[in-house]
Amino acid sequence: MRYSILDLAPVPEGSTTAEAIASSVALAQMADGLNYHRYWLAEHHNMIGIASAATSVMIGHIAAHTSRIRVGAGGIMLPNHSPLSIAEQFGTLATIHGDRIDLGLGRAPGGDGAVFRALRKTPDMAENFPHDVLELISYLGDAAPDATVLAHPGQGTHVPVWMLGSSLFGAQLAAVLGLPYAFASHFAPGALDEALPLYRDRFEPAGRADAPDGPHFMLAVNVIAAETDEDADYLQSSQKLAFARLRSGKPGKLPAPTRDLSEITPPLERMVGQALRVSAVGNPATVRTQLAQLIDQYKPDELILTGQIHDPEARRNSFRIAAEVLDEIGK
Repeated sequence: MRYSILDLAPVPEGSTTAEAIASSVALAQMADGLNYHRYWLAEHHNMIGIASAATSVMIGHIAAHTSRIRVGAGGIMLPNHSPLSIAEQFGTLATIHGDRIDLGLGRAPGGDGAVFRALRKTPDMAENFPHDVLELISYLGDAAPDATVLAHPGQGTHVPVWMLGSSLFGAQLAAVLGLPYAFASHFAPGALDEALPLYRDRFEPAGRADAPDGPHFMLAVNVIAAETDEDADYLQSSQKLAFARLRSGKPGKLPAPTRDLSEITPPLERMVGQALRVSAVGNPATVRTQLAQLIDQYKPDELILTGQIHDPEARRNSFRIAAEVLDEIGK
């Protein structure tokens, strides 16, 4: 089974955005030398703790510093953009880097109302999402004879399009459009048990060479691996704090790990626990057991792993352990 990385390009406390981008390059290069299949980055705005706001630029940077691994968006928040502009961006990436580029699409804003205004968008643009997805796919496919607007570059590149989501809407749209589907179970697993069978049961093949013949599902999993369970729990404290602060309206850079989590109140602790329940945290044996259980439960076609770890070296070590574990599971 293929496994990949979703990199939120975290900016740790005490470091700079430039250092965070360099850390992402180093992680991608390590993944390129292992068996990771994809390296995806996500669009977020107005967040000082995430360095991937200009997602297509980051994708180009990572692709230029790797040679084998597929690089893409997990994802582009399409209501923030015109379909033509995204087709041109990803068509350009595919023209430069060949068949290594993926385009995952989301319906969420990737920011708040202030971000919408700064992007010169309005929240109701999400209502056009299904139409915009189809328009974007048409710009990446072969040109229709009567087309009045073509994407250059873009037309004929057939960049694979994925549907991202955490709701029944995304699952149903992915099924109707015959798209591969990645569920955001790493932070919003609430609808996972309903969305997955809906997607699989209602899937209709799109009949395109760049689309799957049957349902293709990717499960997002938080993985924080270390030499001991105690070390992994300590590393995960950064992720727990970051999530609690985000939910409290106090986002910032990725906190340093700590054994004092007293600022996370009981209600927040329950919220964080539910949000991060699709996780594998511990030593290699523990992570192997937890990943095997998730694979057995959801039977994904692919896994995409993410892990918010403050220290870049510890983050690379975690993904190295995860690759070794998944190679063992796959034997």
